[in-house]
Amino acid sequence: MTTAVRVTWVQPEDLVGHELRQAAEDGRDARDIARRWYEAGGSPAPERAGASAPGAPPGLRAVAERLLDELAQLESPLADDEPTGLDAIRAACPQWPHPRTWQAAAGRERLHAAWLGRAAGCLLGKPVEKLPLEGIRALARATGNWPLDTWFTARGLPASLAATYPWNRRSAATSLAENIDGMPEDDDLNHPLLTLLLLQRHGRSFTTADLARLWLDELPAGRTFTAERIAYRNLLDGVEPPDTARHRNPFREWIGARIRADMHGWTRPGDPAGAAEQAYRDAVLTHTGNGVYGAMFTAAALAEAAAGETDVHGCLATGLRVVPPRSRYARAVRDGIAAARAEHDFDTVVDHLHAVYGRYHWVHVLPNAALLAAALTHADGDFTGSVCKAVSGGWDTDSNGATAGSLAGLLAGRPDALPDRWTTPLKNRLATSVPGFDSAGFDTLAGLTHRLTHEEALRP
Repeated sequence: MTTAVRVTWVQPEDLVGHELRQAAEDGRDARDIARRWYEAGGSPAPERAGASAPGAPPGLRAVAERLLDELAQLESPLADDEPTGLDAIRAACPQWPHPRTWQAAAGRERLHAAWLGRAAGCLLGKPVEKLPLEGIRALARATGNWPLDTWFTARGLPASLAATYPWNRRSAATSLAENIDGMPEDDDLNHPLLTLLLLQRHGRSFTTADLARLWLDELPAGRTFTAERIAYRNLLDGVEPPDTARHRNPFREWIGARIRADMHGWTRPGDPAGAAEQAYRDAVLTHTGNGVYGAMFTAAALAEAAAGETDVHGCLATGLRVVPPRSRYARAVRDGIAAARAEHDFDTVVDHLHAVYGRYHWVHVLPNAALLAAALTHADGDFTGSVCKAVSGGWDTDSNGATAGSLAGLLAGRPDALPDRWTTPLKNRLATSVPGFDSAGFDTLAGLTHRLTHEEALRP
């Protein structure tokens, strides 16, 4: 007897509900299509992105394919304020940074702290990924770790609470305080490694097609999720970039492109425009609109910090300069910053953001943009505060922790400026399926990044 293998995130009948949700978010009138979908037996979008439609009726796949193509033809009233083309994005940004001559390459120690910070923040968020906000708070409070200040633990946790809010199944064995043994594999670390390979092979003039070929050569399909898996599937079907981001891809404004942006910022110190443009060429393989802005914002903010900027608020302001100011992404960042400045108690800040952005899927880029900006603003550059506030606010906990840790690590400037409780358990060892990097040390990765940055700065 054989067991069927059903690949999630790519089946048309699993995507229509998500595309209907995306249509509602960007103002497209899809009521007629929704009616026909539900009359055919289709299901709404599940809260878990990879969940499959249960017991789909015969013939539903053909209906799903037809309706996905119809949905793609609906125009969004937000399109003028949220362009995807780079020229249009630049034209929409009145404070677009002027290209600058390269600053001195970010020091190896600063890059080492960024790598460590990204890993520690990601690892902190892994065991509570997908949990609701009330679950994260309950688990931490029950173990005396609230406000969040260190790793999550199952020690002393009441069995009833553990059953109500189970740790992330894939991560619990490697990400709780009692069992951390180096940095386990995670897509939030795989993608910076892939970008390192990309820049080693093609330099800063790489194309989106170069990234696509690299993925097909070096990235196992099973290590891709949401928009990345859709784009990977599209590549195998013969769809070329940037159509890979648009074709039957309801996850194109989710967080995936943002987690790929760090290396572009780390290696363009003092050149936020150049960093944002690199992040753009990366992001459009899989994302459009706000999904692309998330990558550009992050790369620009990190480029400012990589040049020695020590003010987190200045870095966030730089990130906003490469985002269309009338877009929902820019509004989300501004909302997060304003909420953090207005309220001393961070739990109150988080409650406000969940009230405003709770209608979005927890992996969507917009709620996570608001939360990340709020966490970094409220922490005021402090490393522990940055990663703990980013994770304690819920939604995409490991991705938010990783980006917060990356920026806060750069601001700290050197590895020994990060508290030992965050760096010692990492044991200078990273697990990954990216060829050539498994068990690599973060000091080695910092050296490779530093060398690449120096070489890029010398190129004509």
